[in-house]
Amino acid sequence: MQEYFSRQIKLWGKDTQNSLQDKKIAIIGCGGLGCSLGIALGSSGIGHITLVDFDEVGVHNIHRQIAFTTNDNGAKKCEVLKELLQNRCDYVDVVALDIDFDGFVNYAQQNKMKYDLILDATDNLPTRASINNFSKTTSTPWIYGSVEQFHGQVCFFDKASFEDLFQITNRTPEGIAAPIVMNIASLQANLALRYLTNYSVKKDFLYYCFFDEDGIFKIQNFSLPTT
Repeated sequence: MQEYFSRQIKLWGKDTQNSLQDKKIAIIGCGGLGCSLGIALGSSGIGHITLVDFDEVGVHNIHRQIAFTTNDNGAKKCEVLKELLQNRCDYVDVVALDIDFDGFVNYAQQNKMKYDLILDATDNLPTRASINNFSKTTSTPWIYGSVEQFHGQVCFFDKASFEDLFQITNRTPEGIAAPIVMNIASLQANLALRYLTNYSVKKDFLYYCFFDEDGIFKIQNFSLPTT
């Protein structure tokens, strides 16, 4: 274990690395964001990861969903991602749930699961509102992420409410460039690791990442109301 995580141990020490083995996170969605989040966090030493997704791999997914190949066409996304994570790291227990978010809520309640953090890797506003409600009910922080075209948003939600900030509609994203998915997932994963290792994290703070009309990459930050 020490050899596998040697570079992280140089960063934060053995005790902090060992503490990750006691952490439990859930990744809601195993598409573009979920694949990148799974790969980044699944090999970081987090002890338990629950993957939630009821969808199957399609050829149109693969360009931005980096855990899959064309050989996975038609397979369950959560199962394919689980196998990949366990093949990459012997120190993570992965549970794949082929259910929607309501099913996950029932699973968590029935099994008395207490998560340290939930990561949003969905592509629709109603599910994010449900994640927000579950988070408030269980006092579990969550990290929101969304992507569209060449831009995206990330926020570590703690006191702020998602539904106070976004109008909940059934709108789905338009076209998406593959690299921005990895950009946004990387930012989510960095916030997650900082939080789980007790590094400082700015909560209830929205990051909006985008390219301006001159092609310059920019990040705008917004403090969110918490009352």
